[in-house]
Amino acid sequence: MLIEPKVRGFICTTAHPDGCRAAVQAQIQTARKYAGKTDAGKRVLVIGGSTGYGLASRIALAFGGGAATLNVMFERPAAGARTATAGWYNTAAFEAEATKAGLYAKSVNGDAFSAEVKARVVDIVKRDLGTVDMVVYSLAAPRRTMPDGTAVSSVLKTVGESFTNKTIDLRTNEVGEITVPPATKEETDATVKVMGGEDWAAWIDALQAAGVLADGARTVAYSYIGPVLTHPIYLNGTIGMAKRDLYYTAQAIAKKHGIFARVSVNKALVTQSSSAIPVVPLYISLLYKAMKKAGTHEGCIEQMCRLFAEKLHTTDDAGYIRLDDLEMEESVQQEVAKAWKEVTTQNLTDYADLDGYWDDFYRMFGFRWEGVDYAADTDADVPIAEA
Repeated sequence: MLIEPKVRGFICTTAHPDGCRAAVQAQIQTARKYAGKTDAGKRVLVIGGSTGYGLASRIALAFGGGAATLNVMFERPAAGARTATAGWYNTAAFEAEATKAGLYAKSVNGDAFSAEVKARVVDIVKRDLGTVDMVVYSLAAPRRTMPDGTAVSSVLKTVGESFTNKTIDLRTNEVGEITVPPATKEETDATVKVMGGEDWAAWIDALQAAGVLADGARTVAYSYIGPVLTHPIYLNGTIGMAKRDLYYTAQAIAKKHGIFARVSVNKALVTQSSSAIPVVPLYISLLYKAMKKAGTHEGCIEQMCRLFAEKLHTTDDAGYIRLDDLEMEESVQQEVAKAWKEVTTQNLTDYADLDGYWDDFYRMFGFRWEGVDYAADTDADVPIAEA
């Protein structure tokens, strides 16, 4: 079949297997530069390892550190005229390359929030790995089914009062204003249930109870803080409340289990999650321009390679790993703040890296990769071996 990008809102409803393979191979080449420098775990569980920072974590640990990796994902295979999700193709490509390299790499496809998937993962660890010494929690989900069967959903809102600021309409590249309403207490609580640390803690509890968490194990989860201009919608919004809960969960995990547990504050990047947050895509496009000008721009794989090779045990006064250090450099933020004040629809390309933004967006789904023949007849049905 001929596979073309079909964009709806902030997601692409198609994905290209050859393009996703090219994306994975490019990340592997970056990770290999860190071989011998990455020693963050040899038997790794990645919860949410099929896209974005989770996938990059898996690649960095495997091809930078020689780790065996077990991934938990919730992805859709191809069916009829419908392609698989990008995460499915990413996983298939990664596991094929890992197998060639003699590395253990398997995945469990299912609801990571569920007790059933946790039990299945425990069984696989016992069978294949014995224990895990690193757990990466990189789950990004819009909703969660609770243990009692009720469903809760996250919302992208402020907390306390509404917030009005500039934004970009990604369909038209028009700069305008948006007012984000405050969430109710119920909406905030639900967002914390979905995106906070409760499930992270449940995973560590389950692994420890089953005896498959190695002595001296480490675990890390991912967050974002950002500049003052995005704080009302992010740091102090419903997402921020969830990420704050993630931070306190790290402390609770460390105290309860006596293991290394940290939250890494990463750089703002184009992801399926960030594309959906009001205000943030405009900020990212301005940030890309400033960081590329400064020569400090990084993608997911560069961030994760630096995390596991250099930054894992370096924290700020609050105990966060600050992998956003290059983003938050004063000169970069001054340039972004100046651009934010002056940017309009008419001068957007002067201040924003729109090409870079859209290239990253399409590349998430396997499009716009050099060397891929997008006019070729492509088999969308790519299998993944069962763990």
